[in-house]
Amino acid sequence: MTADASTQSDITETVTGIVAEILGRDAADLTPGTDLRTVEGADSIKVLRIVAKLEQTYDIELEDDEIFGLRTIGEVVALVGRARERG
Repeated sequence: MTADASTQSDITETVTGIVAEILGRDAADLTPGTDLRTVEGADSIKVLRIVAKLEQTYDIELEDDEIFGLRTIGEVVALVGRARERG
């Protein structure tokens, strides 16, 4: 496994854990393909809490236009990865 793949895996695990915690779901039931719009209890307030927790965890800033339209956990993971690369 390359360093990039390891980092991607770590981000996926962390993002999934944060989503599970805030939405009150079992992380084992969530995958990168999970559509956040279909997860029971996922409303706009909770999504904002997820974003805030990700920003705090990774010391990044996610722009509103980047967040708008994200559907899956995998898309969130990719966005976090790009934000980390920007520094």
